[in-house]
Amino acid sequence: QVQLVESGGGSVQAGGSLRLSCAASGRTFSNSGMGWFRQAPGKEREFVAAINWRGGNTYYADSVKGRFTISRDNAKNTVYLQMNNLKPEDTAVYYCAAGRTVWASRDSREYDSWGQGTQVTVSS
Repeated sequence: QVQLVESGGGSVQAGGSLRLSCAASGRTFSNSGMGWFRQAPGKEREFVAAINWRGGNTYYADSVKGRFTISRDNAKNTVYLQMNNLKPEDTAVYYCAAGRTVWASRDSREYDSWGQGTQVTVSS
């Protein structure tokens, strides 16, 4: 498995930006597709974005497409989520996840390592 530590969460006003980081250790980082998921209070965890092992293939939830960008730096064992034009409905705990394969996936069952989460709060 991979150990994952997220950072970069915080509170921001609507329209603002945040960049989340997820530092990985353990299993070779470049062997894993990576994903970001989020969970708002009272709601189920949902997919946000995913990226394959080389960064050449990405997926986004429709709700964040055009506002969020996922990227990775394999030399730094880190995956990022740049979040722009944030909305109150983006408020959630954001989780980084490492996949069982090199591919990007929207399915949480394809991930076997999860971080502890970082809180993002967007006020109107």
